[in-house]
Amino acid sequence: MSTATLTRLVAVAAAVAVALTGCSNKAEDGNGSGSGSVATDVGVDGDTITLGVLTDLTGVFAALGKDITNANTLYWKTRKVCDRYTVRLDVQDTGYVPQQGVQLYSSIKSDVLAMQQTIGSPINAALASDYEADKIVNFPSAWGETLTDIPGTGVPGATYDVEMANGYDYMFKQKLLKEGDTVGHIYFEGEYGETGLAGTKFVAGKKKLTVVEAQIKATDQDMSAQVSQLKARGVDAIVLTVAPAQTASVAAAAQAQGLDVPILGSNPVFAPGLLQGPTASWLTSHLYVAAPVSTFDRQPDLYSEYTKAYPETKNPSAGAVLGYGMAEIMKQVLDAACEQDDLTRQGVLDAFNGLKQVDTGGLLVPIDSFALHRSPSLQSFISRPANVPGGAKVVQDAFEGEFAEELAGR
Repeated sequence: MSTATLTRLVAVAAAVAVALTGCSNKAEDGNGSGSGSVATDVGVDGDTITLGVLTDLTGVFAALGKDITNANTLYWKTRKVCDRYTVRLDVQDTGYVPQQGVQLYSSIKSDVLAMQQTIGSPINAALASDYEADKIVNFPSAWGETLTDIPGTGVPGATYDVEMANGYDYMFKQKLLKEGDTVGHIYFEGEYGETGLAGTKFVAGKKKLTVVEAQIKATDQDMSAQVSQLKARGVDAIVLTVAPAQTASVAAAAQAQGLDVPILGSNPVFAPGLLQGPTASWLTSHLYVAAPVSTFDRQPDLYSEYTKAYPETKNPSAGAVLGYGMAEIMKQVLDAACEQDDLTRQGVLDAFNGLKQVDTGGLLVPIDSFALHRSPSLQSFISRPANVPGGAKVVQDAFEGEFAEELAGR
C-alpha cells in the first residue's frame, strides 16, 4: 500500500472516530443509557421515562385520588413521548398528610423526571421549596392560589378563588342569589379552603354580600353545628370548600333543619358515591359545582375506555376526566422538550414555561399559560349531580365570569 493511500485511510478513520465521539458525547450528556441524541439526566432510563405520583388513596380524597391516578395510568398505557419513550408512573399514597408527602417525595425524587400528579394544596405547599430547588415540573391535583408561585407547577385550571367567583357569577345569572344576600361559607383550614374563601370575599365586596364564615378541619365529619349556625344567620346560600364527606353531612343537616337554600361548591366537594346515600335527592336538587373539568356526559368514549379498564369502579368520578387531561398536558410538555432534544429536568422545565394556549380537547378548561403568580385559566364549568355516568352533568360550558379577570389580577 502506498504511503499516500495509507495517509488517506488514516485521515478517514480519524474523521469517523471524531464523528462517532461527537454522537456519543451528546448521549452521554444525559445518563449514558443509550437514549440516542436526546439529552437526559434524571428519570430517563433507556426508552423509559419515570414520572412521580403523590396521590391520596386512603385519606379524605381517596375516591378522587384513585380515579385521577387510574386515569393517569390509563392514558400512558397507549401513549409514547416522541414516538419512542414509554412512561412509567411511580405511585405513592400520601393519605393527604403533608409530612407523609414530603417523605415520599424524598424517597422517589432521584428516580423521576417530573411529577404527573401531586394531590392536595397542603402537600403541594409543603413541597414548594423542594420542587423549585429540583427544577421539577409538577401538575397538582389542587388549585390553591399560592401554588402558582412555584416555578414549574402547573395548576390545571382556574385557581379556587377564580373558580368560586365563576360559581357566584352563575348563581347570580340564574337568580339563585341577588345583591345584598347572606351566604355561609364552610371551608377547610389551609390553602384549599382559604383560597376558596378569598373568592367569596372578593365577590361579596362587589355584590354587597354578607359572609358568615365557618372554618373546619379536614378530619371534621359532622356539619350539624355549622349548618345550625348558618340557619340562625339566615343565609340565602351555603358555599363549600370541603371534601365529599362534609358535603354529604351539610346536605343531611340542611335537609333535617329545613334550610332550603342552594349549595355552591368548589370542584372537590362532590363524588358520585354521594348519590348512593340518603342525601342523594337533596344534593341533586340543591348542589352546583364550579370545576375546571368536564364530566362523563361530555366524554362518553373516555367513560367506556375507563370502565372497561377498571370494571371494579362502578361509577367513576370526574376525577378520571381530570387525570386524563393532566396526562395530556404532561405529554404536550414532554413532546415539546423532546423536539428540542432535551429531556433533562431543565429542558422539561423550559418546555413547560413555553407552553401557551393549552387545549385538552374539552377534558379541561382552556389554559392560557402557566405564568407565575396568575391563575392559568379564567374559565370554569358548572356541573350538577345527576343520574348519568359519573354522577354529574355539565349545565354550563366553560365560561369566564364577570369577576374572574379582576380577581386574577388583583
